[in-house]
Amino acid sequence: MTIRAQNLETIHPVFATFAIHQTDSIDDLKDADLGKAVCLTGDYEVGPTTAGSILLGKLIALTLTDADDSERLATVQIGGICTLPISPVDPVVGNRVVGGTAGTVKQALALTGDDPAGGNVARATVVAVNGTTECTLILN
Repeated sequence: MTIRAQNLETIHPVFATFAIHQTDSIDDLKDADLGKAVCLTGDYEVGPTTAGSILLGKLIALTLTDADDSERLATVQIGGICTLPISPVDPVVGNRVVGGTAGTVKQALALTGDDPAGGNVARATVVAVNGTTECTLILN
């Protein structure tokens, strides 16, 4: 008897809708960014993660089309279990992550006295790492 594969990403996901940050009147998120990591960029506004940014969650859906700048909304998974692309420094199981470049996540730095006033920027708990391409984490 083999062990049945489980899709952990179907366990209690939490979704929220946000506006999309713009650069020079062009949305920072496009259809090609679906499945990537996003961060808060302003009031109820999201964009792709950047190096060291605070991970908000995974981009799940966008309304309308890429041609509809300033009219689209983003659905983001902000809770539950998800898989995101990674960039160096690759995350380690049991540790936490921060934003990496261009919609990825990376291993969070060790806690130091340099953490910002709002607290440590690390988020989520890594439960699996798939080589150097992606990791699965609990958005907690």
